[in-house]
Amino acid sequence: MATNVIQRHMKRLRFLLPLFALLAACAQKGADAPRSDTAQASNVALNVETIASGLEFPWGIAFLPDGSALITEKVGRLRLFANGQLSEPISGVPSVLYDGQAGLFDVALHPDFANNHLIYLSFAKGSEAENGTTLVRARLVGNELQNLTEIFTVTPKKKGTSHYGGRILFLADKTLLLSLGEGFDYKDEAQNPQSDLGKIVHLRDDGTPAAQHIAGAKPEIYTMGHRNVQGLALDRATNIIYQHEHGPRGGDEINILRAGKNYGWPKITYGIGYSGIKISDKVAMPGLEQPLVYWVPSIAPSAMTFYESDLFPQFKGDLLVSALAGQQIRHVNLENGAVTQQTTLLTDMQTRFRNITTAPDGSIWVLTDEVEGKILRLTPKLR
Repeated sequence: MATNVIQRHMKRLRFLLPLFALLAACAQKGADAPRSDTAQASNVALNVETIASGLEFPWGIAFLPDGSALITEKVGRLRLFANGQLSEPISGVPSVLYDGQAGLFDVALHPDFANNHLIYLSFAKGSEAENGTTLVRARLVGNELQNLTEIFTVTPKKKGTSHYGGRILFLADKTLLLSLGEGFDYKDEAQNPQSDLGKIVHLRDDGTPAAQHIAGAKPEIYTMGHRNVQGLALDRATNIIYQHEHGPRGGDEINILRAGKNYGWPKITYGIGYSGIKISDKVAMPGLEQPLVYWVPSIAPSAMTFYESDLFPQFKGDLLVSALAGQQIRHVNLENGAVTQQTTLLTDMQTRFRNITTAPDGSIWVLTDEVEGKILRLTPKLR
């Protein structure tokens, strides 16, 4: 009987080992990387308006100069939302690999779009056996893409349909950043300076490398040591670039991006593997960057906007993050370069949120990650 009791306790102990490993890793955290397990509910009163529905897993959004918006659907469609209506799919969109996490990702406008009508799309190209994140440029004419040109594709290619990155961000000098996932089963490639996997690349508007940021590395690499980056946001007043990426079980991060830096994956992490096995026994190493904040447990951050408008004074100068598994919008309050508080919004909807962005009028637009996906428009509610 005593043997049976011991065996039962040993089984329970084995079950708890992954949790103990995660807690031990978190105990080693650096003082400059605050952990955020929980957040209070926001007291900001919102009007939440569904302005469009019926989008099949909407992913990316970009506002045109007239206030209309381009929306990508992960299945491989691009639509225009204008005057309260969704257009028919825009023709000329490239064929995409749609499976698992693969599909059509982000859309961005060239900074001179008003004159040249150029847009950029990121997507998964290839087959399940060989594929990679690809960037194309095209001219938007009416409801058609013309002169579609592939300007960048990740090398090496990978198998499987996980971890593509795919977020596009134009900078003040009209160059762009493109985030590239490490491919899940290829985590060591994030530390390989001759591989695009697990990197953020810096490109001119024609897709060629913008500058050499890391000696001896591929010339397009801006930063390295990333897992799966799906959030990029720019504070245009200071040119600070914010980035977030998915951790495994725990360890989602927000970072401040600095050219040429290494953000550590998989050498350091605040998370553990999905099986409970440690990925690394270190959360910090010399020469590797610490996050601005990290989340345990994971919220699965999917997009981010740096809020600069006066419509929501409570959010001005802060980050708003959409989350998938967390089913929330996370308000990350920033003061003097540090995270001072976090609150959650829209948790009552119990919905996966794929994207968040600031509209030209200061309202906040959110895309839901559903087969019947919606565009939500958030405005202040007068009490």
